[in-house]
Amino acid sequence: MAPDPSHIMQVGMGFWPSKTVLSAVELELFTQLGSESLTGEEIRERLGLHPRATYDFLDTLVALRLLERDGDGSEGRYRNTQDTAAFLDKRSPTYIGGILEMCNARLYGFWGDLTEALRTGQPQNEVKQTGRAMFEELYADPARLEQFMEAMQGISLGNFHALAETFDFSKYETVCDVGGATGLLCRIVAARHPHLRCISYDLPVVAPIAERAIAADGLSDRVQVASGDFFADPLPSADVVTMGLILHDWNLDRKMHLIRSAYEALPDGGAFIVIENLIDDARRENAFGLMMSLNMLIEFGDAFDFTGGDFAGWCREVGFRDVEIRPLTGPTSAGIAYK
Repeated sequence: MAPDPSHIMQVGMGFWPSKTVLSAVELELFTQLGSESLTGEEIRERLGLHPRATYDFLDTLVALRLLERDGDGSEGRYRNTQDTAAFLDKRSPTYIGGILEMCNARLYGFWGDLTEALRTGQPQNEVKQTGRAMFEELYADPARLEQFMEAMQGISLGNFHALAETFDFSKYETVCDVGGATGLLCRIVAARHPHLRCISYDLPVVAPIAERAIAADGLSDRVQVASGDFFADPLPSADVVTMGLILHDWNLDRKMHLIRSAYEALPDGGAFIVIENLIDDARRENAFGLMMSLNMLIEFGDAFDFTGGDFAGWCREVGFRDVEIRPLTGPTSAGIAYK
C-alpha cells in the first residue's frame, strides 16, 4: 500500500479540534443549549459571538460530532448530542467539563513549551513566571484551588464509580482516601456500601471544600474529613487506603514514600488501591497514559506516570504480598496491592 499522510496530519493538526471544543466549554455553549434546540442566530446572541465566526464554529462542532443539527443554513437548529448533554452541560450530575476548563485556562498554553521541557527536563507551568511550584500556586488562590478540585472530580467520577461497583468492599470496614480533595471517592464508596466508614485525607486548606460536598450528599455521619501532610505525617489507619491520581504527581523517591506510608497504615489483609492511567507494560498502547506522563513533565519536571508492572514491583519491594491490575474506564486502571 502507498504511504498515507492522513494520520500524520490528523495528529499534527490535533490542536484545531482541541481548541474548538475547549472554547465551546469556555463559552458554556453546551450548558446554554441544555435540552433546547436553537438556531445559529439565537446561539450567536446568547454567547456574544461575531457573525463571521458563528456558523463555522457551530458546524465544526457538528462535523466533530459534538453537536447535532436539524436542517440547513439559517433555519438549521443546533442541539447537544447525547454525550455532550451528559458530560458538558454544567447542570448535569455527570459533568466532566471541569478538566477541560482547566486544560483551556492552564495546560493548553503550557504545552506550547513541550519542546523546551523535552530538552531541559524542567516544568513549563506557573513556576516559570513566579518561581513557585504548581501546588504552591493553587493553594495560595482559593478560586483556582476549587477549579482544580472540580477538574479532578470530573475526570475521576466514572473511575470512582467503577471501583465502587467492581471491588469487593464487603470484607472491609474502613477506607481512607489520601489526597481526597472534595471527598468524591469516599462519597461514592460510602453511598454504594452503607457498612463502610470513610476518611477523606488532604491538606487543611482543602477541608472546607470537602466538608461542604460531604454534607450536601448527606454523608457527614459516615465520611470524616482529616487534615495533614502526607509527606510529613503518618496516614490515618484504615482497612483500605486509596489514592486517586496521586502517585503520578511525584518522583520515584516520593512515590516510594507514599507506598510505604500506605503499607504502614494498613492492617494485615488490608488493601492499597491506586487509580491511575496505568501505562501498558509494553508501553505501546495507552497513548493517554503516556501523554499524561508528558503532562507531568510539563507540570513538575521529575514526576511521571508508570506501568502496572512498575507499580507491582514497587509494592512488592515495600512488602505487599500480592498485586493485581483491574481496568476501570477508558485508559484508567486500579492497581491493588494486598498486605
